[in-house]
Amino acid sequence: MTLDEKALDLILLKARTQNGWLPTPVSDDQLRAIYDIMKFGPTSANSCPARLLFVRTPEAKARLLPALSAGNMEKTKQAPVTAIIGYDPRFYELLPRLFPHRPEMKNPYEANAQLAETVAFRNGTLQGAYFMIAARAVGLDVGGMSGFDNAKVDAEFFPDGRVKSNFLCNIGHGDPSKVLPRLPRLPFDEVCRIL
Repeated sequence: MTLDEKALDLILLKARTQNGWLPTPVSDDQLRAIYDIMKFGPTSANSCPARLLFVRTPEAKARLLPALSAGNMEKTKQAPVTAIIGYDPRFYELLPRLFPHRPEMKNPYEANAQLAETVAFRNGTLQGAYFMIAARAVGLDVGGMSGFDNAKVDAEFFPDGRVKSNFLCNIGHGDPSKVLPRLPRLPFDEVCRIL
């Protein structure tokens, strides 16, 4: 089975990063639907290290704004929801439940904090990409962002240090008038090799 052209257009080919937002709310059911799709994306040993925090209320947005670069403030204020895509470096504590046929998979991560951090960041990033595709699949637009101070976000939203922020993603219905022209992409032969 393959996706048809309409589905490919929706999730990647014609989808665009949003820089402005319409005032249409995003419901709890939509946020749950996004997670219920993204959670099935593959991760190493089913590690599932991503942790999501949905910032929606004006009070929560006011806490987030001081951590943002100037260019990300206005669009984040306008977005119905901003997801903080984080990861848990101690994901391995759940491996006996998530990888039950080999519960000892937690041992190498438990013994090596740097390995656990690397695996958590890598797989949490993958899950963040699944999140963006899932949001588009349920009919929402996204705008991923790196322009923020991770330490400020972590201190404000994850003060116990258990979760670390990776990137932010605004979610909602994008304002078509704020979409920038599509930028070029590198061709296959410049990026890929087949051995």
